[in-house]
Amino acid sequence: MYRLLYWLLLRHLPAEATHRWAFAALRALCRVPLAQRALAWWLAPRDPALVVEAMGLRFASPLGLAAGFDKDAEGVEPLLALGFGFLEVGTVTAEPQPGNPRPRLFRLVKDRALLNRMGFNNHGAEAAAERLRGPRSGVVGVNIGKTKVVAEDDAAMDYAASARRLATVADYLVVNVSSPNTPGLRSLQSVDKLWPVLRATREACDAASPLRKVPLLVKIAPDLLDEEIDAVAELVLELGLDGIIATNTTIRRDHLRTAAAQVTALGAGGISGPPVKARSLEVLRRLATRVGARVLIISAGGVESADDVEERLAMGASLVQAYTGFVYGGPLWAARIHRELSRRRRARARAAS
Repeated sequence: MYRLLYWLLLRHLPAEATHRWAFAALRALCRVPLAQRALAWWLAPRDPALVVEAMGLRFASPLGLAAGFDKDAEGVEPLLALGFGFLEVGTVTAEPQPGNPRPRLFRLVKDRALLNRMGFNNHGAEAAAERLRGPRSGVVGVNIGKTKVVAEDDAAMDYAASARRLATVADYLVVNVSSPNTPGLRSLQSVDKLWPVLRATREACDAASPLRKVPLLVKIAPDLLDEEIDAVAELVLELGLDGIIATNTTIRRDHLRTAAAQVTALGAGGISGPPVKARSLEVLRRLATRVGARVLIISAGGVESADDVEERLAMGASLVQAYTGFVYGGPLWAARIHRELSRRRRARARAAS
């Protein structure tokens, strides 16, 4: 039904408008008495074989929704009810900001991909923190980024400000220095600039939440050189961070099925989905070799199927995230993958017994 609706209607609407309307419809549905509980009963993963224990947290499954879909923590429970094992909201900045001018989100249908230059549009860390107060049904991480108007030299202070506001309500925090859509942000991935950002964020988390050490991760780009990936890995080990998310969107335009002229006409932005898959796997393989089991790895980029999830877990990831696969797969996508993962694990258990 979703694919029919997509081909008849949704693909002809602007991508950001479609996202906004679909997300609003989900939230409205879940305000109907018992509707959210019914969705969760139907779709949420409950197979104990899928549970992942990591960073002192219990994830209902290894497959979660990546940051970018719910930028302001407006639909945490509805999205968890759709069957994701965990959720990451954001990217959130210390102060509210409108993001880049529209249009800023585009479909590359032939590639099952998205191109975005959203620019961290969000209502700010304080607003997100307020929405995240109180109990919830699953693990929710918060992805934080640099406020656009903040100078690079003040980036550490800016990330720390977000961390202080969010540390007590986030199950884990992610330092995003890898979006291509905030000028100068990716330069913070160089070790000399990344060190003070991560150190200040860690200190802010510890000060805001002295009784619970908030897990802290860093999210990196697929476009880093191998030696740069190694340097980030060593820094994460040195600072005692909890994990690395690999990877964000790519600025590369090669190997696309969409015509080059069409992509060029859309302008700047990061591409997500299958075009980033090969490099995402390369980065995962390299990180697994460098950090082993000492640091949690969350793999993202081009995840579309149960095969993709299992491949990344076998390569050393503890958790997997997706965004574009969900957009193209529809609201039942996560539940379908979890059913397949459960079926395969039960079959392997029977074969081993």
